[in-house]
Amino acid sequence: MCVALGLPSVRALPSFARQMDMQCIACHTDYPILNDMGRNFKLSGYTMSAEQTDLPPIAFFLQPSFTQTQAGQAGGAAPGFANNNNFAVTQFSVFYAGRLFGPYASKLFGTAADSFLNKFGIFSQTTYDGVGKSWSWDNTEVSYADVASLGEHGMQYGVYMNNNPTLQDPWNSTPAWGFPFSGSGLAPTPAAGTLIDGGLAQEVAGVGAYAMIDSSFYVDVAAYRMLGSRYQRALGVDPSGETQVTGEAPYWRIAYTRPVNTTTYEVGLFGLTADTYPGRDPSAGKDRITDVGIDSQVQKAFGSNDITAMLTAIHEHDNWGASQVLGNTSNGSDSLVEFKGTIDYLWDKTYGCAAQYFVTNGSSDALAFPTSQTGSPDSNGFILQLNYLPLNKGTGPAFWPRSNVKFSLQYTIYNRFDGSVTNIDGAGRNARDNNTLYLEAWIVF
Repeated sequence: MCVALGLPSVRALPSFARQMDMQCIACHTDYPILNDMGRNFKLSGYTMSAEQTDLPPIAFFLQPSFTQTQAGQAGGAAPGFANNNNFAVTQFSVFYAGRLFGPYASKLFGTAADSFLNKFGIFSQTTYDGVGKSWSWDNTEVSYADVASLGEHGMQYGVYMNNNPTLQDPWNSTPAWGFPFSGSGLAPTPAAGTLIDGGLAQEVAGVGAYAMIDSSFYVDVAAYRMLGSRYQRALGVDPSGETQVTGEAPYWRIAYTRPVNTTTYEVGLFGLTADTYPGRDPSAGKDRITDVGIDSQVQKAFGSNDITAMLTAIHEHDNWGASQVLGNTSNGSDSLVEFKGTIDYLWDKTYGCAAQYFVTNGSSDALAFPTSQTGSPDSNGFILQLNYLPLNKGTGPAFWPRSNVKFSLQYTIYNRFDGSVTNIDGAGRNARDNNTLYLEAWIVF
């Protein structure tokens, strides 16, 4: 079990659109949700190109926002912020994303080498956190992708190195790319979360390989290692108190997908196992954390409208070989289950709405969950979101084409928060006091 580290940082990038000479709607529904074309682009390792641009694979992202919780937070929502009704620049990101050498491979290395070099792709994000007031590396991946034959079967395959398990996955039903795609850093969130669901993001480096056979069967295997604390600090990550992976943590993924007319179906399994030192303390031995997830996605296009339904369930089993000895847990083992069910609708490629039901259940453990009045990790509720994409069907300014903007109104409702409905912090704060209204703009250019 890990403390949730925040919401996913995911983008639909103008640098990809410029490389493809297409607008965002070619690869996305209610972006950043991928459609069939977008999944093929992802499987290409970000290397597909229309060969129509000389612009570098650079993009930028700005996210101004407003946060209001149903009740204010004593002492302020974060250092430098009021207890409620806060404006912020949630984040500013710089991306280098697309072909590794952009459109310049032949100019730099000659035409004899460009067909090989153009099979290398990159997704690199550096982010300024406007709440924490700090820079750090964010989701980052370098890959090589190609096509081949496997007997009588066609195959897309790739090898990659990245810093977040499931970052390479082509569906939005796995953690790194899952809904909600963004959220406030100035609102309380439940403490418990599975390790694979953001618990290792930007703290590890992994190497893996994937293959899509006959456009139907997907398999992916990888191994992740924890980055050293000095290296993490150099990249803007604070390693203090983190769950430290020792040795390699294997990751695996299988999925089956099938298009039927204008509907695409997917169902899959994924998982990760890690031996860990709690709080980076090796003195009492190791814990073992095993996550196994099941996911499914159904996506249908009709006219200029799209609907996507996603289900994700993750079961985590924790053997506290070290944590119990150190007094971090009451039990020798615990379990945790996360479930998310999401539906997203985009009308006329411009107006979107989404709804998610989320639930976390697990073993009661007073030491593992010290902020819970009941010692329980249980939380559940709904996320409702409205989106407006006024430039989604356009091309943007000629000097820097394919820029886009997305305005969102998001409301999170908690029925239970960290095991409680009422008096969740011992001071009279209720679960619904954490209900959050969040307004944001995604400005990508």
